[in-house]
Amino acid sequence: MSTRVGLVAGGLGAYWPQFPALLPQLQASARRVAERFEAMDCEVVDVGFISDAQEGAAAAEKLRLADCDLIVGFLTTYMTASMLVPVAQRSGSPVLLLNLQPTEAMNHATFDTGAWLAYCGACPLPEMANAFERCGIEFRSVSGYLEDERAWTRIDRWIRAAGVRAAFRTGRHGLLGHLYPGMMDVVTDPTLVSAQLGGHVEILEIDDLRVRVEKVTPAETDARMELAREIFTLDDSVVEEDFRWGATVSVALDRLVEDFDLTTLAYYHRGLDGEMHERVAAGMILGASLLTARGVPAVGEYELRTSLAMLVMEKLGAGGSFTELQALNFQDGVVEMGHDGPAHLAISANKPLLRGLGVYHGKRGWGVSVEFDVRQGPVTLCGLGQRRDGTFHLTASEGTVVPGPLLQIGNTTSRVDFNRDPGEWTDAWSASGVAHHWALGTGHRAADLQAVASLLNLELTVV
Repeated sequence: MSTRVGLVAGGLGAYWPQFPALLPQLQASARRVAERFEAMDCEVVDVGFISDAQEGAAAAEKLRLADCDLIVGFLTTYMTASMLVPVAQRSGSPVLLLNLQPTEAMNHATFDTGAWLAYCGACPLPEMANAFERCGIEFRSVSGYLEDERAWTRIDRWIRAAGVRAAFRTGRHGLLGHLYPGMMDVVTDPTLVSAQLGGHVEILEIDDLRVRVEKVTPAETDARMELAREIFTLDDSVVEEDFRWGATVSVALDRLVEDFDLTTLAYYHRGLDGEMHERVAAGMILGASLLTARGVPAVGEYELRTSLAMLVMEKLGAGGSFTELQALNFQDGVVEMGHDGPAHLAISANKPLLRGLGVYHGKRGWGVSVEFDVRQGPVTLCGLGQRRDGTFHLTASEGTVVPGPLLQIGNTTSRVDFNRDPGEWTDAWSASGVAHHWALGTGHRAADLQAVASLLNLELTVV
């Protein structure tokens, strides 16, 4: 689904009869901005060019009905705050103001007043900020010139953040099974997800998956095993029967996601003595990893909030793999982190490995698990925590995945250098209230997450 961006451009109508060449020039600039948005694969709702407060009010009504993920107000020249405040007040959508003059600088020797006014979008920006503050409206802006790629990098950041907001507003988040006993930090009130982030949490039972597992045909299982062989390297430890079972559960997981129209999935079921429910839960790792690689974050241990953090990173183009602390390496100055179970295959350094495990540590059951290292280079951790008053908050930290020895135990593992003592970093990260799971994604994304936090009205802590 494309991000829906509302666009309204404007300037002071008193200028048009005074400087006849000005309005056509500004309208051409507005068309160029619309073209850039369309190139970002956005659905652009362009309500045209406004020249006074009455036209601003009419544009506000159109944008309210359009239900945009982000509204962009383009200040092409001076315009009064009364022209844009109604847009911000009535639309119910976050607003980004653009001040993009035609070129890098004016030609002072040849410019007359009309030519100067085309460069005057900066003039109303402080007025807008003051009016927005007094009206209780969050202020955001990007200033530059029309083909300024630095400015467009910042604009793109806001567009991608709006894509995260859109995913949350309409998302359907599956929560299957029950809490891992004793994990107090993982507990999340589903109502608070809808209240603070939007969307819906669909409560599912292990039997919702079991009945779909029972309907998978041998041919479908064969096809899924063939797909897995293309994507993974199969370790010698993989037992054929367990591999086949994981493929069967994977097919059923796809149907579960399709039937309930899920955006994310968090799951856990303990089970007993190898009975069917335990086997179904133990067989989910392959299918959950394939779902995550397709852009449907799926995570174990009933980690609803981490599935949402993974969705944030996915929408930012960073991947986002289920992660926790594993050990500190004070000799090499790195923090080793990863997790057993599902992982984001798209950010693996190499072809991921399927390893057979006779025991899932801390859990019941057995089967195949995913093993890989996130590719080397810059990475960002993103966690969605919860305060004592119930409010969600984002926590982030930027580091670098570096080479070195890794465990070969069927887990994802990465060696992350945060450019500080591993113990000091771990203390600071833990003190942020992040909880013990998070999403690990590629690239340095703190600036992107700042934009996401702004549009979602969340606090962001960067460690």
